[in-house]
Amino acid sequence: MKSISSILIIALLVLVLSIISFAWIGKKDTVDFTTQIKPIINKHCISCHGGVKQKGGFSFLFREEAMAVTESGQPAIIPGEPAKSELMRRITNKDPEERMPYKHDPLTKEEINLFSKWIKQGAKWGDHWAYTPVKNTPVPLPTTFFGLINKKSSWAKNEVDLFIEQKLNEQELAPSKQANKQTLLRRVSLDIIGMPAPENLAKKYLADNSESAYATLVDSLLALPKYGEKWTSFWLDLARYADTKGYERDVNRNIWRYRDWLIHAFNDDKPYDRFLTEQIAGDLLPNPTDDDYIASAFHRNTMTNDEGGTDNEEFRTSAVMDRVNTTWQATMGTTFACVQCHSHPYDPFKHDDYYKFMAFFNDTRDEDTEADYPLLRHYNDSMKLELDKVANWIQQNDNPAKAAEAYTFLKTWQPAINSLTADSFVNAELSDTKWLALRNNASCRLQNLELQNKNQLIYRYQSTISGGTWTIHLDNPKGKVIAIIPIVPLKNGWTIAASNLFVTAGRHNLYFSYSNPTITSPETNGVTFDWFYFTDKLSGVDKKGFAANKDAYWKLLTADVPTTPIMMENPASLHRTSYVFERGNWLVKGKKVTADVPHSLNPFPADAPKNRLGLASWLTSDQNPLTARTLVNHIWQQLFGTGLAETLEDMGSQGIAPTHPELLDWLSYRLMHTDKWSIKKLIKSIVLSATYQQDAAVTPAALQKDPYNKFYSRSSRVRLTAEQVRDQALCISGLMSSKMYGPSVYPYQPNGIWLSPWSGEKWVQSKGEDQYRRALYTYWKRSAAYPSMMAFDAVSREVCTVRRISTNTPLQALTTLNDSAFLDIARHFANRMKQQGGVAASNQIATGFKLATNHAIDEKSLQALLKLYNTAFSSFKSNGKKINKVMGINATAGGAETAALTVVANVLLNLDEVVTKN
Repeated sequence: MKSISSILIIALLVLVLSIISFAWIGKKDTVDFTTQIKPIINKHCISCHGGVKQKGGFSFLFREEAMAVTESGQPAIIPGEPAKSELMRRITNKDPEERMPYKHDPLTKEEINLFSKWIKQGAKWGDHWAYTPVKNTPVPLPTTFFGLINKKSSWAKNEVDLFIEQKLNEQELAPSKQANKQTLLRRVSLDIIGMPAPENLAKKYLADNSESAYATLVDSLLALPKYGEKWTSFWLDLARYADTKGYERDVNRNIWRYRDWLIHAFNDDKPYDRFLTEQIAGDLLPNPTDDDYIASAFHRNTMTNDEGGTDNEEFRTSAVMDRVNTTWQATMGTTFACVQCHSHPYDPFKHDDYYKFMAFFNDTRDEDTEADYPLLRHYNDSMKLELDKVANWIQQNDNPAKAAEAYTFLKTWQPAINSLTADSFVNAELSDTKWLALRNNASCRLQNLELQNKNQLIYRYQSTISGGTWTIHLDNPKGKVIAIIPIVPLKNGWTIAASNLFVTAGRHNLYFSYSNPTITSPETNGVTFDWFYFTDKLSGVDKKGFAANKDAYWKLLTADVPTTPIMMENPASLHRTSYVFERGNWLVKGKKVTADVPHSLNPFPADAPKNRLGLASWLTSDQNPLTARTLVNHIWQQLFGTGLAETLEDMGSQGIAPTHPELLDWLSYRLMHTDKWSIKKLIKSIVLSATYQQDAAVTPAALQKDPYNKFYSRSSRVRLTAEQVRDQALCISGLMSSKMYGPSVYPYQPNGIWLSPWSGEKWVQSKGEDQYRRALYTYWKRSAAYPSMMAFDAVSREVCTVRRISTNTPLQALTTLNDSAFLDIARHFANRMKQQGGVAASNQIATGFKLATNHAIDEKSLQALLKLYNTAFSSFKSNGKKINKVMGINATAGGAETAALTVVANVLLNLDEVVTKN
C-alpha cells in the first residue's frame, strides 16, 4: 500500500509540474506588445508613423490608428492574418524602395518573426506598465521543492526585502551583511533629516543594544522638525522654487512662505493626496484658509518677465504651459510637454489632450504683472480682527455674498482688472509693458467687462500732476459717459481711490480718455494705472456703525502689508476660452477645447468640478496609475540614489523600465490604501528593510554581475546633495543655526556673482546666525544661483527638475577646499577640535575625524593627517601673513597651531567618505 501511495504522490507531482511547465511555455510563446513589439516600433517605425508624422496615413501610436484604413485604401495590419497584412509585405520586401524601414537597415529575422507571430495572435495592443492601474501585488515568498513549499527568509526584515530577495536569487546574487551601527546612524540620519543626528539621539542609539534600537532611532528622526526641512529641499526642485522671477531682470519675489508651508506639511505628515490638492487647488477649497492660498503658490513659482517690451500674454501663456508640464513631471513622472506641438510620438497622449489639460490652468487671474498679482495680503493679528469685524458687519447689514466678496477683495485685491489688458491706445501706452499710462488727450480701451449692478470703481494709480480729468465712456470713444473722475496728484508712490459709476446693465467695452491743460509736453504721462475693480458700493449707509466700518474697510484695503503670490480662479465674467495651439504656436489658435484629462488614463471623477480642484481629485484618485508610483519612485531615489525606475522624469515607453516593477506597485498600492498616503510611513517601511541596512562593501563577483547595484545586493554609495554638503559641514563645525522658517538668507558669496547693472542689486551678506542657517534657506536667484551649491549639482530652478544628475568633478573638491564659506567653517571646526580634543595635535585630529565621519580614525589616516598638520605648522610658525591668509585678518588666538589645524579641518570636510553617503 505504501508503495502504491508513493507512486500516486510522485505521479501527482509530475502532473502538477507538467501543468506548470505547459502554462509557462504557453505564456512564453505569447508575444507581448509592450515588451517585445513596442520597442521595435519605437526604434524603427515611430519617426515616420507616429504622433509627428503619419506617412501613408499609417500611425503606430494608437491601436485604432494602426488598424485603420491607410491611404492605400486597405489597413496595414489585419489581425490574425500576417500573410494579408501590408505591414508584413513591406518589412519583408527585397526592393529598397518598397521595404520598410525606408532607407534604413531592414529589421532582423527575429524582429520580423515577432511581428508575424504578434499579428497572427490578433495584433493585441498592450498598455505600458506605467499606464495600467496600480494593483495589490502579492508579496513573493521564498519557496523550496520546485517552488511548491513556502519557507521563511533568513535575511528579510519586511516585505520590501522579499521582493528584493526574489530578484537576487534570480541573478544568483547574495545580499550583503548588515552595516555597523555607526554607518547606519550616519546613513539614516542624512536620509531622514539631511544632516547628522543630534548628539543625544546618536549617543542613545549607539548605547542601545536592543533589537528595537534602530527602529526607535528612525521614529525619533522622523519626529524631528529637521525632517520637514530635508524633504522640503527635495520638493523645491520639483516646485521650481526661487526667490526671484527669472528671465532677464530676475528680480525679487517674496514667496518664502510657500517654503514654510512645505516644511510644516512634511513635518505634519500631511497625506500626500491632500498635500497635492492644496498645492494645485488650495484657493478653490471651501472657505480657503491663508495656508490653503499659500499652498497654491506651488504654481506661482513660474517665471514672469518684467523686461520692458515683452508681450504679457505671451509670457502668461508660457507660465500656464509651465504649470501643465510641471504637474505631469513632478506628480506623474511623464514627459507631457512635447504634446503641446503634436501627439506624443511614443505614449498614448494626443495633441488635443495637452490643451484640454491646459484649460484647467488657463482660467487663473495672473497675467504676467510686475506685482505678481494675485497676491495674498498678510495682515497682523489686530488687522485680522478688524477684517472679521468688517465682514461680519457687511453680512449682517448687507448680504452674505457681499461680505464674502469684500473679504476676498481685502485679502487679495481680486478680482481686479489689470491695467496691462488695455488696448487701442491713442497718446497712451503700457509703460514698460507693465502699467497703463495716459498722456494729455489720451484714450484707450478695456474690453468686454461685466457691469451689471456695478456702481463703484476702485482703482490703484499714481500721478504727480494736478489738473487732470479721467473720463470713462461706454462702448466707443464718444459714447455715454459713466464717470468723470478728477485725478488727485500724489507726492509719491501708488494709492487706491474710488469713484461712483452710472449703473449700466450687461457687458460693455469701456473707453478711457484723459485730459490735462497743464501738460505741455506730448511725452509727459499724466496718470499711470495699476488695476481697476468694478463693484457695488457698501449698503447700509443708514445703519449703525456704517462710517466706522467703511473707515476700517479702507484702512485694510490701503494697508502696506507683506504679500505672497497665489493662484486664484477667474470669476465667470472673466472666463478665458481655451484653444488648441497649432504646432504649439500660441499665436495660431485652432479649435476650442474645454478642460479634460487624457482618456488613456483613469476617467475624470463623475462628481468632480471641471476645474483645478476636480483635477486634483483625478490626480489623487487610487485609479490614477501614475501619481503613487511617481512618489514611491522619488522616495526610493532619495534613499538609494536611483529610482526603481531610473528615469524619474519619464516613466513612459521611452523611459528605463523599473528593475522591480512588482515592488514599485506593492509600495504604491500600500501607500494609497494601507498607509493613507503617509510619506513618513513609506520612508519608514523602506529604511527598516534589510535591503536599506546592508553594508556598502562590494565583492568582485557582485561587481561583475551587478556593477550599478540595480539588484541591491549591497548598499549604494551616493554623493551627498549640494544642500547636505553644506549642512553637514555646518553641523560638524558646530556652527549650524537651529533657526527655522522665514525669509531667505545671504551666507558668504564672492563679489561679482550678481551682475544687475540696471538695478544695482547686490548680495549683502547676512549677519550673525543667519549666515549659518541650513542651505534650504539660502536666497536663490535663478540667473545667478549660489555658486558652491551649483558646483555640487544644484539646479537653477527655472523649470521643474525631477532628477539632479550627479557629477564628480575637480571643481567640487576645489570648492570645499578653497571657497571662503568652507574655509570659515573649517576655522570653527578647528576650534571645536581644540576644545574637545585636548592639548595634543594627534588627539585633536582624531577627535575631528570622528566628528566628521562618525567612527574612529585608523593609524594610517592619523599619521597622514598628522604629517599634514606638522608640515602646515612649520610653514605657518615663521610667517604671520600665511596665518592671516588662512585665519583671516583678525586671526584668533592660537596662531600657527590653530592655522595648521584649520588646514587639517578643511581636508577632513573634503574627505570622500564625508561627502559620500555609504
